[in-house]
Formats: sequence, structure tokens, C-alpha cells
Amino acid sequence: MSDKNTSTSFILTVNVGSSSIKFALFDGSTVLRKINGGAIENIGQSSAVLTVGDSITPAVVPDHMAAAQILTDWLKRQNPETTISVIGHRIVHGGPQYYEPCLIDDKMLNDLRELVLFDPEHLPREIQLIEEFRNLFPNAKQVACFDTAFHHDLPSVARLLPIPRHFEAKGIRRYGFHGLSYAFVLQELQRLEDSDVANGRLVVAHLGSGASLVAIRDGKSIDTTMGLTPAAGIPMSTRSGDLDPGLALYLSHTEGYDIAKFNDMVNFKSGLLGVSETSADMKQLLEREIEDPRAKDAVDLFCYQAKKSIGSLAAALGGLDTLVFTGGMGENAPKIRARICEGLEFLGITLEAQKNDAGVSLISSADSRVAVRVIHADESAIIAQSVQQVTTNKIAEDSIE
Repeated sequence: MSDKNTSTSFILTVNVGSSSIKFALFDGSTVLRKINGGAIENIGQSSAVLTVGDSITPAVVPDHMAAAQILTDWLKRQNPETTISVIGHRIVHGGPQYYEPCLIDDKMLNDLRELVLFDPEHLPREIQLIEEFRNLFPNAKQVACFDTAFHHDLPSVARLLPIPRHFEAKGIRRYGFHGLSYAFVLQELQRLEDSDVANGRLVVAHLGSGASLVAIRDGKSIDTTMGLTPAAGIPMSTRSGDLDPGLALYLSHTEGYDIAKFNDMVNFKSGLLGVSETSADMKQLLEREIEDPRAKDAVDLFCYQAKKSIGSLAAALGGLDTLVFTGGMGENAPKIRARICEGLEFLGITLEAQKNDAGVSLISSADSRVAVRVIHADESAIIAQSVQQVTTNKIAEDSIE
């Protein structure tokens, strides 16, 4: 960055994972423009690194607070005079109260603390990072962008959980997640195609270490695989996905599992890792599956459950026009895309092998009734857009007052 940019309004976006912080820096003075971005990965491990573009630097990162300081130091090295005016955070769970991007204040932080039981795996760390960035950037506003917002208006039949109805008043419902990713996919479809395609019958598969699928019609979520928490749905890297509720009672009697141990199993020891007993990394499992039956079982189970979800979501839509793969696996694992789509010809899904292997944008064959696309989801862009809109509205409100 050059000195002439020192007066520019910079937006920093922050996306906190269990062992990472993804970040991006935007020039938000006029037209939103990403300057650069990267990630601090493998937090808490000896293999921790700071990645920016093609540059990978080993780092000592014992926890997320240390990662926040490393990020601050990196920003200062870009330009000592850089002023961050707004920080946008991806917040996984907004509960029943928060479903639009908004400025973070003390009341919101207190409300989010009350919601921790909705998402004990993400919210505590996200709250901690917000507080840390208050110390590191005391003059910057902070904006929360909620992953649940995209699914806020789910139809009642998809939103309700089949448990005693009075729990609904306490916010117990299907929320759905990966909303920022899905919002970007819709924008990109409008750019690549037109509004008719984006408003058609879509299934989007966000397949990463966390994985979910969504049915979208007329640009709105009508059903999704995740539920009250991100642990529901299809199997993931270490999360089980949907389970028979009776398993909790069974394991409590036979294995002495309490709630904490069951939660640990469901979130950190299941999914690809639990079935394979060796790895939560799909790339490693694909490399091992020929000689390791457990690795093959894990891959097969993942693809099978994703295939079933596409079928059920297509039924909810009354047909299917477009299928989109996104997320780390969705974008970079052609074998997984092919195995998920195999057998879905009855829905009109046919891939062209060469296009799929190359990972081009459109991977369906010329005679496929359903367009199958691969789209790289840029959640940071959605966060930055939301930040710009919130701060613009705030300035307008202040001027009226």
C-alpha cells in the first residue's frame, strides 16, 4: 500500500474457525475493493502458519488471541499509517434475535453470551475475538454478520422441530448455517447468468470441514440440512451430522457417557475422522481408500449422505434447475463431486468428466437438464458489503438526527 491510501477507509473482515482466522482487507472509501487477505491456520499447533497469497510464513500461535496480535502486526507492516475504520465479523449463530448485519455494542455482546448454548463451539471464541479487537483497534467500529441470517425466513414446515411446541418460544428451531457462503453464490450466479437462473430452483452444497446443503427458490432458503446447531445434517470432517437421539441414552448406560463426553464425540471425534479412525482430511482419505477399507467407508458415507440430501432438497423444491458445489471440498475435489452426482441422472444431473476434473465453472454435460456449477465462495466479500451498508445507514441516521 502506498502513502496516498493512508486516509482511505479500510474495512477488515474476520472469519474465525476452530483453528484458524481468515481475514481480508478492503478499500471501502468508494467502490468496495479487496486489497489482500489471507489466513492464520493451525492455531494451537506447531505447524501454525500465516498465509497471505502465495506467501506462507511459520508462526508461533498458541491461541486465537495470539493470532489476533499477529494479524494486527501484519497490518502494520503493510503500512504503519493504515487505519482500520470498521471490522466485520462472521458470527455463526445469531439466535432468534439477530438476523441482520448490525453494529456491535455492549448489549449485543451480552445477548450473544446468553446464546452460547446454541453454539458452544463457535460463539465463545467469536465473542473473545470481538473483545480483543476492541483493545487492538479501539477507534474502529465492529459489525456482526450472521451465518444464520440467510435462513431466517425458512417456511414453517422446514423451520419447526418435531418436539413439544412450547420450545419454539424459546428459540428452539432449525436455523441453518453457511449463510454468507450461500449469499455469495447467489450473487455470483446473477453475475455469471441472469436473475432467472438465480431465482430458479437451486441446491447449493457447501462442502468443507463443516458441510451443509440448502434448497433455494426465488432467491430464498426454503430448507437446509443443518438445524439448531452446526452439528446436524450430513457427516463432516469431525462432526457426526444427524444421529438417532436414542444413541445418547444408549451410550450413557453402556459407556458411561455424560453430556460433555457425548458432545465431544459428536463434534470432534465423528464424521470422516470417526469412521476412518485415521483422518478428518478428505484428500488424505482419497489417497488411502484403495488400501484402507475404513478410509473408503468414510468417503462413501460422506458422498452417499450428500447425494441423499440433494434428492430430498430437490423434492422440497419440486424439481431442480441448478446444482452448485462450493466450499473447500466442493471447489477442489472433483472425485467427490463425481461420486455425489453418480446416480442422480434421474434428476437430470449429468457431469462432463473432463470439465469436472478441470474444475471449470460449468461442469455439467451439454445434455444435462440441470446445470452443475463450481463456484468459489468469498464470504469476506459478503461481510465487507454488509459492513459498508451498515455504516452507510448509520451515517444517514446520524445526519437525520
